[in-house]
Amino acid sequence: LQCLRYIELNPVRAGMVAAADAYPWSSFHRNALGKIDPLIRPHPSWLALAYSETERCAAYRKFVMEEIDDTELDAIRSHLQRQHALGTARFRAAIEAQLGRRAGPAKIGRPRKTQPSEESAL
Repeated sequence: LQCLRYIELNPVRAGMVAAADAYPWSSFHRNALGKIDPLIRPHPSWLALAYSETERCAAYRKFVMEEIDDTELDAIRSHLQRQHALGTARFRAAIEAQLGRRAGPAKIGRPRKTQPSEESAL
């Protein structure tokens, strides 16, 4: 939901519109206002906001309108710039398994050398 909020508010931060609902190419109209859009599938996190769609839309509107903490904003931007998945270690592992590539920071430095075994020393 934090990433959705970040995306919904991008046009506002960029000064393109005064409010998220003024940007026509956004999922805000579906998630916050309940307008049907065949291109948008409800995200499980959005579905978990409330039992009814009306309550979910209201909860989402309230959430999006909350100010994004600078720490959260910096974390999202940092992960985007580095192309890292933002989430728990478990989430990153699932993304890495699905994509077949690293989705988080790599270990710094070159790999350690392995010690030769006694058999290879002979």
